[in-house]
Amino acid sequence: MSSPYARPGFYDEALAKGRHRDIVGGRWDETGRAQMAALLDHGLRPDHVLLDIGAGALRLGCKAVPYLEPGHYWATDASRALMLAGYAAELEARDRLDPMQLVEDADFGFDGVTDTITHAIAFGVFPHLESDAIAHCFNGLRRFAQLECLLLTVFLAPEGATIHRQNDGVVTHATRAPYHLSEAALYAMAEAAGWRLIRDDRMLPRGQVMFRAEPLRPSSSSPR
Repeated sequence: MSSPYARPGFYDEALAKGRHRDIVGGRWDETGRAQMAALLDHGLRPDHVLLDIGAGALRLGCKAVPYLEPGHYWATDASRALMLAGYAAELEARDRLDPMQLVEDADFGFDGVTDTITHAIAFGVFPHLESDAIAHCFNGLRRFAQLECLLLTVFLAPEGATIHRQNDGVVTHATRAPYHLSEAALYAMAEAAGWRLIRDDRMLPRGQVMFRAEPLRPSSSSPR
């Protein structure tokens, strides 16, 4: 068990101490602004429907909910209690979000999430999870027929590296959190799951790298 999030009682203990911001890694406003800016740069509009994967204490939600039309923000996390703590303590526009749209989901099944999702983001999620979580996420998102893109962040490292120091000084690992993977492995995983990846070279907190993933769908044209 290399991730502290997997330790029994982790969320209960942290939330009892009022540490809902700390659970998601600090840099609250800076990271929330970076997430929102990325979504806007990739075409998010108020009428779109956003899925915030690994939403934590709604660091992004605090910025996305006021921007989006009411009811157009959905969130998932391994801990619904963490999302509800953010809803109660951080979200000013609570009248624009039904708390039932905060869905506990630890395995990227997205059960209970509306079918109308158009955009999704998984920011700072996969560095805490083994690489097969990315494949599970790709596969789980395939059911959203209106999904235009997923923004995801990862730590990259050279092929075969077991330990790697990122540009921001964070040391990442192949076999324990924070996890990294090679860019080639990520592209292969996306292709196998039916996604096209485009790298976004913006500077992000802690040296993470962002990718835009678009689902590949069969052509609607009839064969001649």
